[in-house]
Amino acid sequence: MKKMLGKEEAREVIRILLQLYPDAKAELNFSNPFELLIATILSAQTTDVQVNKITDKLFQDYKTPEDFIKLAEEELANKIKTCGFYRNKSKNILATCRILVDQYQGRIPDTMEELMELPGVGRKTANVVLSNAFNKPAIAVDTHVFRVSNRIGLADSDNVLDTEKDLMNIIDKDMWSKAHHLLIFHGRRICKARKPLCDKCPLTGYCFYYNNHVKNK
Repeated sequence: MKKMLGKEEAREVIRILLQLYPDAKAELNFSNPFELLIATILSAQTTDVQVNKITDKLFQDYKTPEDFIKLAEEELANKIKTCGFYRNKSKNILATCRILVDQYQGRIPDTMEELMELPGVGRKTANVVLSNAFNKPAIAVDTHVFRVSNRIGLADSDNVLDTEKDLMNIIDKDMWSKAHHLLIFHGRRICKARKPLCDKCPLTGYCFYYNNHVKNK
C-alpha cells in the first residue's frame, strides 16, 4: 500500500494549508537571533504561550549572552521555573551563553554544526534558529510537524530525523520554512494529537490517516 503522497499531491497539500493559514509564522516572541535561541531552548516540553510569558520579562532585563552569564544557575532557574525542566534549561542556557561570549564574541552562529555544539541545542532548535533568525531553508520537526506530516502522508517515518529527510525530499526547498509553520498551525488547530478534527479538515482528500482509519468508520 502506498504510504506517501507524490510531489504534486504534496504541493497541493501545502497550497491548501497556505490558504487555511496565510499568516502562519513563529509563535515565539523574539527580536533578534539570540532571543530566538533562548526562547527555543525554553520551549522544549512547554507551550510557546508559556515561554512568551517568561521571556516577556526576561528579555527586558537580560538582552545579551553577557547579561545572562552574570546570573547564577539558581537565579535563572527561579526566573524560568514556570516552564518544564527549568533547572536543566537554566544550566544549558548559561553554558551556551558562556560559549557564545568566549568563542563567538556574543554572536549566534549560523550553521547547523556550530549551533548543535551549544548545550541544550538539538537539531530541531538549530533548524528553528536557522530558518527564523537567518532565513535559511530548514524544516524543524517538533511533535506537531512529526505527527501531522506522518498522518497526512508527507512523511512515512517513525523518527524525527527520517521525517525531516522525507519532508525535505517531498516539499520544494523554497517552501521548507513556511511548511514548518503551516504544519504546526494545522497540528495545533485541527490535526490534534488525541482527537484530530477530521470533520473540519480540508485535507481529507489526501490524508492517509483519514482515508485508512476514519473515512469508513
